[in-house]
Amino acid sequence: MMNGFDIRQAAPEDLEQANQVVEQAVMSWNLAERVKRLSLPLYQYSEVDLAYLTVRLIREQGIVAAVAAWEPAEPAQLPPGCRGLLLHGLYVRPACHGRGYGRALLRSCADTALEQGLDGVLVRVQQDAVDFFRSQGLEQVPVREPDRDYALRYWLAL
Repeated sequence: MMNGFDIRQAAPEDLEQANQVVEQAVMSWNLAERVKRLSLPLYQYSEVDLAYLTVRLIREQGIVAAVAAWEPAEPAQLPPGCRGLLLHGLYVRPACHGRGYGRALLRSCADTALEQGLDGVLVRVQQDAVDFFRSQGLEQVPVREPDRDYALRYWLAL
């Protein structure tokens, strides 16, 4: 239990609700509706993802309120000489913002990185979430190769 609520590993039976959280979060982003609609399937999770990603969630009153997914990051994505996890997604139902769920899931990812002896956590941040990740102590990673690097990459050094 963390901060008065449980974080647990997602199971196949959680995917429908987890993907509802993802959909609500994506649809709240400040992007054109068509862009959100077309990109939404790329953000949602399947049973196959559960075999390759660590997917954790928080429930509130029996409903999934927040979900996060991560995996080992490729060295080329990370700051030079670092090893870390790549946080694929961190989504909180808009109605559940401000309850510490995003912070707790980010901490869970960071704790996993520490347990694995890694240097930190990398996040490719959607513009609407930059302030959140900065407030959590992440620093922007400079773009080395503009044709390859995602511009809004943030690093949480551990």
